[in-house]
Amino acid sequence: MSMTIDEIETLLLHQGAQQYGREPVSQLEHALQCAHLAEVAGEHAPTIAAALLHDLGHMLTAEGAETGDAVAPRDDLHQYIALPFLRATFCDEVLEPIRLHVDAKRYLCHIDPAYFDMLSLASVRSLQLQGGAFDGEQADRFIKNPHAEAAVRLRRYDDLAKVPGARTPPIAHYVNLLRSMNSDLGI
Repeated sequence: MSMTIDEIETLLLHQGAQQYGREPVSQLEHALQCAHLAEVAGEHAPTIAAALLHDLGHMLTAEGAETGDAVAPRDDLHQYIALPFLRATFCDEVLEPIRLHVDAKRYLCHIDPAYFDMLSLASVRSLQLQGGAFDGEQADRFIKNPHAEAAVRLRRYDDLAKVPGARTPPIAHYVNLLRSMNSDLGI
């Protein structure tokens, strides 16, 4: 069930060519932009990897692009789908921000009313499917998670990574980062 880095790259290249829900970019463009924003912000390798891989669950579902932000009539729970495929390959510093990035959107909507106003229409629609903004108790519980702050930063990159034609390093750059992380872990 575990995916190799080669299999992840293949998935990103093939399934990633599909449009990202109703956003004006492909899944791959979104992933590369998100990783690039994290890298430019000075994030460490696990957060950059999480930024690249955070929506892999969309690409692993049968519906492909239709499960992206907004097209599906239900929440596809994409933040959980990829985890079993990635668990043997990556540490919790990569996996937990992926798992928490939807909750981070719900958290940000609770703590920052202006945040909701900057969401794309597709992201607003998916927020409704995901349960809406957190209440105070949910927000407090979320932010106590040791990976919550990384997930919030990832979420902000996610929201900005929807620019048609944005320049990013090629996928090979990030695949090399994934490989170097795994050699550091002895994987």
